Amino acid sequence: MADPKPVVGLDIGTSKVCVVVGQRFENSKTPEIIGFGTAPSSSLRKGVVSDIEETVSSVSSALEEAERIAGTSLSNVYLGINGAHISFLTSKGVIAVSRASGEIGEDDVTRALEAAQAVSLPANSEIIHAIASSYTVDNQQGITDPIGMNGVRLEAMAHIITGSTPIIKNITKSVSRTGVDINELVINPLASSRACLTDRQKELGCALVDIGAGTTGIAIYEEGNLLYTAVLPIGSGHITNDIAIGLRTSIDVAEQIKLEYGFATAKEISKHETIDLSSLSKEEGKVPRHHVAEIIEARLNEIFSMVRSELKKAGRDTLLPSGIILVGGGSKLPGLTDLAKEKLKLPCQIGFPMELKGVVEKVDDPVYAVAVGLMLWGIDSEFGRGHFGFLKKGGPTVDKIKKWFKSFLP
Repeated sequence: MADPKPVVGLDIGTSKVCVVVGQRFENSKTPEIIGFGTAPSSSLRKGVVSDIEETVSSVSSALEEAERIAGTSLSNVYLGINGAHISFLTSKGVIAVSRASGEIGEDDVTRALEAAQAVSLPANSEIIHAIASSYTVDNQQGITDPIGMNGVRLEAMAHIITGSTPIIKNITKSVSRTGVDINELVINPLASSRACLTDRQKELGCALVDIGAGTTGIAIYEEGNLLYTAVLPIGSGHITNDIAIGLRTSIDVAEQIKLEYGFATAKEISKHETIDLSSLSKEEGKVPRHHVAEIIEARLNEIFSMVRSELKKAGRDTLLPSGIILVGGGSKLPGLTDLAKEKLKLPCQIGFPMELKGVVEKVDDPVYAVAVGLMLWGIDSEFGRGHFGFLKKGGPTVDKIKKWFKSFLP
């Protein structure tokens, strides 16, 4: 029996590109990591491509490393999409059940979700996901899976997630130019949720907060369903910038200081402790570590204030029993969970990718949450599990890009 086709998750972040390659065999429930790759990235600003050539180069480098480790060529990817251009709205789709017997089939569910997409969108926007939160069959409300039930009228209450067409076009064009096809676009908070949240957490109610370098993504779940999503235009890269300005040092040195000496709360750091800059660079002098922690805490307070505002918009401020799950590179800052508990008034923990075997130790890191989640999302789709209540979409932009590149083939 031939090995299954590798499934690839591609996460293009503000500071780095991450690729994770996985396989799942028919007799196994657990996917196996067979390859991974990373490359520095500086061509994205808050999810927006600022330099296509540099993005192509970064993605190519990460894919080449992943191919070398996996020992196979990669031709298709599940691509994460992020940025403040992503927006969220709710809509209702209503259809008549097609079968004479009144039994609801999968095609009826798909039609109801398609009907829910008949919404007015801003200019240059397109739908990335249409996600059902609940169904109503005739007068029966709160149904999670209507397939097999009998009725005359089916309603789907759906979350519609949209993005800017020009921004999506630039990032998909960059990926297509590396020679791989895009199977599906998935917004980063959903991908991270697939990798790091359990069904129990989603059922009880939780919020995943993905702190990247340029953005912070939020996905709120309750009763097993997605309740709300948002992407904030602020991330851990802003902390680095604040340190560079506050200490009058370079960005590279500020990043080193954050990684090696950073702490989320100033009260935990002695006012007498200093950082010798000469140990990090050619710069001379010493700076108080307590002052660095004050700079970090001020920016984190702003981030958590914005997160709490989104929780209030969703009507779930302080009301999520499973609390906050932090992922992304910014979540690794020491003391962060305690500060999050204090500011958000909820339980808090760091999230790590789950359900894996193979070279797990290399991707057992919140930084890889999106890439691992994209790979798992792809395996779900390709093994027929799919994502019930999610209308699978590459988006019109992805379809156009595919056709455009095929026009160059002999």
